[in-house]
Amino acid sequence: MRRRPNSRPNGPLSVIRSIARWLLAGLLVFAGLSHLFWARRGYRIVVPDWVEQVTPLDKDAVVVASGAAEVLLGAAVVGLPRERRRVGALVAAFFVAVFPGNVHQWRTGRPAPLMRSDRARFIRLFLQPVLVAWALWSTAPVTPDAAAPARRR
Repeated sequence: MRRRPNSRPNGPLSVIRSIARWLLAGLLVFAGLSHLFWARRGYRIVVPDWVEQVTPLDKDAVVVASGAAEVLLGAAVVGLPRERRRVGALVAAFFVAVFPGNVHQWRTGRPAPLMRSDRARFIRLFLQPVLVAWALWSTAPVTPDAAAPARRR
């Protein structure tokens, strides 16, 4: 049976990527909502002081903007399937863009939501590349050849 060119592969890799994509979307939406509501005050600590000097935004505005961006990116991960690869690149870029805040928090030792110890803040630095890879991998296209098991001739 021939596969139509625009049909999606349904192999195990496709299912795993789909689950990873939905989990990523959920993480982004949850984190974004926390920035907008219950943890908003705590996240202002993470914003480096220099951000107010190089942008017209204060720390609270940065937290709100990043929270809104996370919610929108999370929705886009699952809501824009034709733009999946680009959205994945945007999510990865977002994770890179917020990394200076993670470094700032680690260097200053300031507690923030879920980051109350030096160890947690240090581990968070190594989690960021994992998030970048997760965003890129889970939104990458699965080709029919990659999804199909290898066949012997």
